Order: sequence, then structure tokens, then C-alpha cells
Amino acid sequence: MTSTALPRPRALMIAGPTASGKSALSLALAQRYDVEIISMDSALVYRGMDIGSAKPSAKEQALCPHHLIDICEIGSAYSAADFLTDTLRLIDEIESRGRFPLIVGGTMLYAKALRDGIHDMPSTSPEVREAVLKDGQEKGWPAMHAELATFDPETAARLAPNDSQRIARAIEVYRMSGETLSAFHKRPATVPGVAMLAVGLIPSDRKRLHERIERRFDQMIEDGLLDEVKTLMARDDFDPESPAMRAVGYRQAIQYLQGEVDWERFHLSGVAATRQLAKRQMTWMRSMPDLTLMDPEAPDTLARVEAMLEPLSIPRK
Repeated sequence: MTSTALPRPRALMIAGPTASGKSALSLALAQRYDVEIISMDSALVYRGMDIGSAKPSAKEQALCPHHLIDICEIGSAYSAADFLTDTLRLIDEIESRGRFPLIVGGTMLYAKALRDGIHDMPSTSPEVREAVLKDGQEKGWPAMHAELATFDPETAARLAPNDSQRIARAIEVYRMSGETLSAFHKRPATVPGVAMLAVGLIPSDRKRLHERIERRFDQMIEDGLLDEVKTLMARDDFDPESPAMRAVGYRQAIQYLQGEVDWERFHLSGVAATRQLAKRQMTWMRSMPDLTLMDPEAPDTLARVEAMLEPLSIPRK
């Protein structure tokens, strides 16, 4: 009997919920190995979104090259397909320099694209997109989420009821093609994913994670989150419904600055939305095959990751 050797991993992915310690782990590895970091975060791609996205500082970015940070304006859309295309190119470039790619972040749609590849999807006509958006504005996105569940319960189950962007996309796909988004995802990928090692950070103490999320949100406010959002709102390309401005923290800040909620409601909703995001991120990770789950606060986490990298003989610093 012959066996087929698995392809050599071309990267290490470190996924995890917000405030779980992904950056700390990746920077600890960057101090030990000759690596370059590829951001897997849908907010970090936007220029001007620094405080609310917890963008790595200039000092942190100086430890090793970072990629897919500050590459878009806030009026632009950046999709999972864009991420996969850019990451495949970057992996080739990083390997050509004799370094090893670390892919770090918490945008799970990007992680799925990276692991499973991308499927051909029907393009959406402006008419269909406008009709879905109008329905969402009139009925509300929870009602649209309920509608999605009637014909594509699998996709609806992984989306939050207020995730207007992804709910709209799933409904657009169905209206354009008569097929569900989940059905497309089950087909062979037209752009294959990447062979890689994958670590998922899931804190064992949920209460401590929630406390860290609240402390970090408070620190963002102290660091000037509201001033940052004011500056973004004054730009010509500002659109409160753009993918950039729907990011957690930014949406709540916009509502406060537009006078839709008071300070207490802003703070409570910002913390609650971040906790809900963390919960969704961990649910995604638990469903991912071949993802090695680790507690970021365990004393042996770094050593365990280094043991995973050892067979690859990555150059050390």
C-alpha cells in the first residue's frame, strides 16, 4: 500500500477572538524566527482606522515586516477573495526571501477562504443589490436574516441577525442563481486554499476574556477613538453603511456621534458587540477541521507552537 505525503505547510495561521493574545503570540514568534506577518483582519486593511482596529503600533511593526495593513481607503470594499489573492502572492514573495509567513487575525471568513479556497459566485446586478438593500432597510436585517433561514438555514446559522453585508450577499446569490450560498461553498474551490499549520486561540476563562474586552474598549476611548471616528466621518468617502464603518466599535461610535444613542448606551453596546463578535469567532474556530486549539494564557502555549514549527526548520534569529 502506498501513502500520499501531505504537502509541506507554507505558513502558520494564528486565529483567535478579539483580545485573545494573537498579536502577543505572533510577535513572540517574530522575535525568535525569521518571519513576516500577514494580517488576517478586515479592519486593518483600512487607512485611518488605527485605534478602533487595535492596529499594531509602529514599534510592533518594526519587529518584522507586516502586510495587508493600510492598503484600502474606507470607501472601498475588500473581500475574502481579495484577501486570498493577496495572501497567495505574499506567501510566494515571503518564501522567495527565505522567510516564513505568519498569518494572524480574527476575520474568520478570511480564514475559511485561506483554508478552503474560493468558489465561483454569481456576480450581483445593481438592480438585485438595490432591491435587497431596500428590503433590508424597510424590513430590518433581523427579518432578512429570518428570510434567509427559510431557504438557506446553514448560512443563516453562522451569521448574526444584524450582519447586513453578509445576509445581503447570501440573499443576492440566491436571487441571482436560484442556488444557496451554502451549496456553492460545498463545491470544489476554483482557487485552492493553502497548505498550512493552523492554531486557534480560545481562552479557557471566558469571564477574563470579557473583562479584557471591556478594558480594551475603554482604552480605545481613552486613546481617542471618538476623535478618530470624527475624522473619518468628515471625509468625502465616508459612508456609514460601508464595510469599513460596519466594523465593531466604529458602528457604535458613529451612532453616538450622530446623536442616536447616549454615552451609556454607546459604551454598553460597544462592549456587548465586541463580546458577541468574540463568541462568533470562537464558534467558527471550533467548526474548523485541523485547527489546533490552544489556551493563550497557558504557560506552554508558545512552546507548543514552536514544537509545531520545529519540523519545518525555519531560520531562527
